[in-house]
Amino acid sequence: MVVSGADEMQSVTTTRDGEVLILTIDNPPVNALSWHVRNGIGEEIGKAVADNSVKAIVLICAGRTFIAGADISEMGNPNIPSGLTFLEVFDTFEYADKPIVAAIHGSALGGGFELALVCHYRIAVPSAQLGLPEVKLGLIPGAGGTQRLPRVVGIEQAAIMVSLGEPISAVEGHERGLVDRLAEETSLRADAITFARECIAMGPRSTRNLPVTGNLTAIEKLKEENARKWRGFEAPYVALKCVEFAAGVEDPEDGLQFEREEFVRLREGAQTKAQRHMFFAERQAAKVDGLPKDTPLRDIRRVGVVGADTKGCGIAMNFLQKGIPVTLVEQAQDNLDSGVGLIRRNYEASAAKGRFSAEQAEQILDLLSPSLALEDLSDCDLVIEAVYEEMDVKLEVFAKLDRICKQGAILATNTSYLDVNEIASATSRPQDVLGMHFFSPANVIKLLEVVRGNETSDGALATVMALAKRIGKIAVVAGVCDGFIGNRMFAQLQQAALQLLLEGASLEQIDRAHFVFGMPMGPFRMSDLAGLDVGWHRDPLRVETIRDALCAAGRLGQKNGKGFYDYDERLNGTPSPETLAIIEDFRSRSNLPKREITDEEIIERTLHPMVNEGCLILEEGKAQRTSDIDVVWVHGYGWPAYRGGPMYWGEQVGAGRIAAALEKQGISIAAKLKAMAV
Repeated sequence: MVVSGADEMQSVTTTRDGEVLILTIDNPPVNALSWHVRNGIGEEIGKAVADNSVKAIVLICAGRTFIAGADISEMGNPNIPSGLTFLEVFDTFEYADKPIVAAIHGSALGGGFELALVCHYRIAVPSAQLGLPEVKLGLIPGAGGTQRLPRVVGIEQAAIMVSLGEPISAVEGHERGLVDRLAEETSLRADAITFARECIAMGPRSTRNLPVTGNLTAIEKLKEENARKWRGFEAPYVALKCVEFAAGVEDPEDGLQFEREEFVRLREGAQTKAQRHMFFAERQAAKVDGLPKDTPLRDIRRVGVVGADTKGCGIAMNFLQKGIPVTLVEQAQDNLDSGVGLIRRNYEASAAKGRFSAEQAEQILDLLSPSLALEDLSDCDLVIEAVYEEMDVKLEVFAKLDRICKQGAILATNTSYLDVNEIASATSRPQDVLGMHFFSPANVIKLLEVVRGNETSDGALATVMALAKRIGKIAVVAGVCDGFIGNRMFAQLQQAALQLLLEGASLEQIDRAHFVFGMPMGPFRMSDLAGLDVGWHRDPLRVETIRDALCAAGRLGQKNGKGFYDYDERLNGTPSPETLAIIEDFRSRSNLPKREITDEEIIERTLHPMVNEGCLILEEGKAQRTSDIDVVWVHGYGWPAYRGGPMYWGEQVGAGRIAAALEKQGISIAAKLKAMAV
């Protein structure tokens, strides 16, 4: 599904090529099935069916793509003009007594793909993509996709497409019988007209009357394989239920009715509203307030990474996979060899899984230039520092980079907490310095916090935002503050969780409550994963919190096998007697009575302060918009997308309820939260 940028317009036109009518949709930017498009194509198909001189119809789209989906902005909008529904338009196509050929280029997605399915024949250029991504918005196809697709490609492929939401290529579609013919990339229109003339003799062919083939065991296998990924989500399971229904129903009309009822139920539910919120939030995050649209971008041809630990290597891999050469610098040969070995093992493992060939893996590795000399970064257009999280160390590195790197090169720090302005002060070019905070594992997690310093130039910021998209990241602009957006809020969650330990909750209970809420792990396991020493003051004699005590005892998290939990070689965590003793010591000195704490209280006590901190971040201008904070947490920390991010979740809980709960705990309430609570 997509959002159309078109207003009411002449979005559907027709031309003739002898006995073939060519119906063209032109609804920029992606030919969404907006209300005026539905009305237009319904009207034109009706005319064509009534015209005896028309023997076949070609449905084609102008611009860069076929119909890329429905128009999300119309969903739940009471101001949409009346007209033909999706089902009415689709019936007009399916029951037409003349063959209709869908001519596909670009992407045929969602409702656009469903419309292609009701066309009697399909021709596509090899580069075209076909799919049903509704599940990513907490929905299922609502116009026959789960019922017609199994009749064309069988149960297994249909189940995969509707539950995972990933498109397939037209070439694969042709192999599976979904696409009847492949066209030349440059002659789709002419090839479609030729194909339509051939179809006249064959006549119309209804997809709905084909038998469903395949075995239902494929559905159970999909559920098993994706149980972790789908935990808490409704839509994937409903989509599979609809495919299963298609396999068992005698009358296809019953299947279409079942699908429609399930679609409407999901459409009115909380999950799709949250996921649609995230759909728009992700697109908003790419927009930088106050940045001129014509800001010139710098050419990034080579990237340098300083630091070859796990984070540095993960950062490097983002660029290597996109064909961008990387110079990786370390101080010691052993560390450099270890980093290069890690990168090689990652690509060899990916090749073994079939993600690309062994030859492609070697081609990627050929783009990597390991080095022990910072001077080898002199020809890089962007250098990312990923060294130890210590200000003095970073200042030293940036002073050296300032002397070595060419003018115009962007200098970025991967710091999680530290002051980007102070780091920039070590250079003579603060306008070229910013933060690029990657999240671990850096080659997997999509989020990138781009930290704008006080003197960061528009050009540097715009270039990095564009580059983030190029390497497949979802970038969010943050201002300079302790922990930026994500870690600043996580600190509030962690502080509350530590307090709950003193009051009687256990590590396991707190982590379990967050897992049940939908997080991939609880705050203590997450801290162990990130490293307990990240943001620690480094003074083992200054022990003010449980976390300080753990760090002072050398318990730094998964990196050294012991943190809040003890870890084995496979990073399975188990309770630690040493950690429990530290907790009990702090509890005994706190003079707090140990009591029973419910999971509900854990969620409220830990998440409400986060919402409050998010409001403070907005008040201070450290985040551009509320939805940016949600993007950070969904894509950086695994907050469940079906809950829409912490700020969206807070709105559903109610600002008044959150403010009242915080007031009872003696927590200062952000002015923005107070205003929302009124």
